[in-house]
Amino acid sequence: MNEEERYLFDLQGYLVIPNAIEPETVTAMNAWIDTQAERDEKWRGQTGNAHIDSPILWGPLFRNLIDNPRILPCLKETLGAKLRLDHDYAIFLQPGHTGLKLHGPNTTPFDPCHYYRCYNGQIYCGLTVATYALTDTPPGTGGLAIVPGSHKSNFECPADIKRLERASSIVQQISAKAGDCILFTEALVHGTLPWQGPGVRRTLFFKYAPCSIAWSNQTYFPSGGTPGAIGLESELTEAQRILLSPPGAVDFAKKL
Repeated sequence: MNEEERYLFDLQGYLVIPNAIEPETVTAMNAWIDTQAERDEKWRGQTGNAHIDSPILWGPLFRNLIDNPRILPCLKETLGAKLRLDHDYAIFLQPGHTGLKLHGPNTTPFDPCHYYRCYNGQIYCGLTVATYALTDTPPGTGGLAIVPGSHKSNFECPADIKRLERASSIVQQISAKAGDCILFTEALVHGTLPWQGPGVRRTLFFKYAPCSIAWSNQTYFPSGGTPGAIGLESELTEAQRILLSPPGAVDFAKKL
């Protein structure tokens, strides 16, 4: 992160990183998903809290996002040099989807998975999300919404605002163009506003954590780092192997 990006991430709890995926790659990703949608209805868009797990298993275009060179340096600044991919999934929203209520941890007591601190100029985060837009989400169409600065709040967000029962100016939609990445800390109050866009909203979620922390029980390498669990031995970069390791500080002697 440069000085301005670091300031904005600390101030807001999120950062929009434009063109995190090249346009031709976004086109190829959408074409691949289109093919799946022709065969299986679940790829056409979900309702409720449904999602599709493990985009990294969809092929190299998606797997290369694990150590995306546009995003990994930012993650290292927020999570430290020893980090891991905790879990990944995709959400495709059909027009008219009613959204998902806002959520986020209470700031007190300290949440060991979702936290945000800054000490001596260094950011320390728990679970942190790299959200990739595969379709445009213009202002006013809905989608990802956050309460800026709530990652440092000392008080709970009013319940009716979190349930989206009352409109409030503190809730802001984060617009993005296809290929952009929205990086945010899970300590931020966030959710999904009703989707009113003209087509399906396609979003990929890659969630990272410090090496010794696990939020989910999703483990690609249950045998201590052996990639045989998903049969990708010859297809992973060294950085991807490290990032897909199970939690445990001892196994992360090698830094990225």
